[in-house]
Amino acid sequence: MSIGSRSYARSYGFGGGLPRGVQTLLIANAVLFLLLFFGQRSLAPLFSLLALTPADVVRSFYVWQLGTFLFLNVGILGFLFNMLALWMFGKDLEESWGTQRFIRFYFLCGSGAGVLVVLAQYAFGNPAASVISATPAIYGILAAYAALWPEREVIFFFFPMKVKYFVILIAAVDFLLSYQAGIGQIVLLTGLIFGYFYVKSPGRRGGYHPMASLERSYKDWKLRRAKRKFQVYLRKHGSDRDRFVN
Repeated sequence: MSIGSRSYARSYGFGGGLPRGVQTLLIANAVLFLLLFFGQRSLAPLFSLLALTPADVVRSFYVWQLGTFLFLNVGILGFLFNMLALWMFGKDLEESWGTQRFIRFYFLCGSGAGVLVVLAQYAFGNPAASVISATPAIYGILAAYAALWPEREVIFFFFPMKVKYFVILIAAVDFLLSYQAGIGQIVLLTGLIFGYFYVKSPGRRGGYHPMASLERSYKDWKLRRAKRKFQVYLRKHGSDRDRFVN
């Protein structure tokens, strides 16, 4: 599969230096892929701790697996596609959002899908089955890119295609391929949903920001708590003061 940007579809291309967040993610994925590829037997205990195993998350509280499974990839073609998509589409998102927001978004899509994998495996599948893939985070990037710039074009097998159609096609193909692999692999595609609604959710310019929403809710709770304490203080000291008034 060949993917590339059309020079006349946009005034700038995928070239130039990579931003820091994309660089870091590419390096981390590449290092762990090579370790897994060449040292799978000797490093099997380590990778079992990094892979997402719903039973371990629920029973042993291995919650870090909701993030670490995103950096493990099986299969050279799958790894190359994920890294190519991260390089091509993640670059513009990070330059538009900034590194911190882009990294948060990456883990939101991946870990959010990971939580759904845990729930789905307990409800319909096998909680002891391990899942490793950068797919949900990468698909979140694809969905966000398509939501922000749907009319841009890529070259798919030497044919031009708008990004919005490209993402739909890739998701459909991956769904068909994942159907035989079990519920865990299918749920990974929910990264697309997280990515799309992150950008398109109403009520805030530039999309929905879950962390900012949580921070605002926490601050509101602290303010309400402080007001209650202050009211209790006034009632208590007010009654003491009234006791000595003639």
